Amino acid sequence: MAVTTLDPNTALIVIDLQKGILALPTAHPTGPVVEQAATVLDAFRKRHLPVVLVNVAGVAPGRNEQPRSTHGFPADWADLAPELKQQADDHLVTKHTWGAFTNTDLEQYLKSKGVTQVVIVGVATSIGVESTARYASELGLNITLAVDAMTDLNADAHHNSITRIFPRLGETGTTREVLDLLEKTHA
Repeated sequence: MAVTTLDPNTALIVIDLQKGILALPTAHPTGPVVEQAATVLDAFRKRHLPVVLVNVAGVAPGRNEQPRSTHGFPADWADLAPELKQQADDHLVTKHTWGAFTNTDLEQYLKSKGVTQVVIVGVATSIGVESTARYASELGLNITLAVDAMTDLNADAHHNSITRIFPRLGETGTTREVLDLLEKTHA
C-alpha cells in the first residue's frame, strides 16, 4: 500500500537509532536506515512539525528465553546516533520496554500537540517500531511506516512486520513518498 495522505498535525517518531542498537547485527545495513531517517527528520523540522526521538535504556521486567544484557555495548550505548542531530525542540522519550508509549509521556506529548497521525521509522522493525505502531493504533492515531527507514535483527521478522502486520495498522511506503506528501501538504 502506498502512503496516501498526511494529516496537518503529523508527528515523526524515530525509534532506537542509538549507538548500542546500531552496533548490533541487522538484516539490512543501518547506515542507509539512519540516512533515510535523518532526511525525514530534516523535513519535519523544516516544517516545524513535532519530532520524537526515542531511545531504550533498559528492559521490561519478567522472564523470557533470550539473554538480556548490555554487556559489550559501549558506555554511551543509549546515546542517539549523531546523524540525527538532536535539536532542543525534539521531544526525547527514554523507554524501558519495547514500545515508546508504555510508562512514558509520549501519549500526553502527542495529545498536547494535537497530533492525529504519526510517521514511524527506526530499529527494530518487529520490536520497537511494531510495538509503538500497535499502541498508536490503539490510541486511534493514523499511522504511516516508512519501511526503507527501518530494519530488524532478523530478516524474517522484518519481512513479517512489513508485509503482514503494518498494512493492518496503517499505510506503508518509502521515505520519498513521505517527503513528497510533506511537500504537497506542508509547503
